[in-house]
Amino acid sequence: MIDDRIAAGMREQLAARDERAAAGERQIGWKVGFGAPAALERLALDRPLVGYLFETGRLDDGAEVAVADWTAPMLEPEIAVHLARDVPGDAAWEDARAAIGGLSAAIELVDLHPPPDDVRAVLAGNIFHRHVVLGPLDRRRSTADGITARLLIDGEPVAANDDPAALTGELVEIVRLTGETLAACGERLRAGQIVITGSMTPPQPVAAGQQVTVEAGALGTLALRLT
Repeated sequence: MIDDRIAAGMREQLAARDERAAAGERQIGWKVGFGAPAALERLALDRPLVGYLFETGRLDDGAEVAVADWTAPMLEPEIAVHLARDVPGDAAWEDARAAIGGLSAAIELVDLHPPPDDVRAVLAGNIFHRHVVLGPLDRRRSTADGITARLLIDGEPVAANDDPAALTGELVEIVRLTGETLAACGERLRAGQIVITGSMTPPQPVAAGQQVTVEAGALGTLALRLT
């Protein structure tokens, strides 16, 4: 059984997703949010929250993106898991790991408004998601071992983490839990989809006029110009 707040929020979220898909948008995967230990404790959750990603929200590396009219733009350096197999709701840890077809660096941009206090409302609003950037796929990787995170704004380092799992949780378990949550809501984590797995550093406030760079160690570097 999943939390009643999650079940209610996911019903609203997936109904909105279905409307967008019916209008012709293509879903590319899922996002995980509020999986850091402090966030789980504050919201009294036993698992990260899950939202959806559409191709229309995807940006190219190095793109310009307008954030000036957002209320509270935030940037999150993330790891994207690329799935080679479906992950059913009852998948064992070993099955979830076998489903991972590789990893890439990712950036997520969110507009963190209103404050994230109501789990149902957060889910209904698709966990504040606005855009995602995906780096080149490394098919050799299925864990975060050796991956680091460094975020620079206008060339100055503002956040770093040598142990991303300390904030996001272990990648395979994130995939397994995402499959479990989606199955409980009548959905399925499918081959060909991606899962961005949560911020590797505390989410950072950003603003128009900034150049942001994410260095993800072995997974490479991504950048955006905010306008």
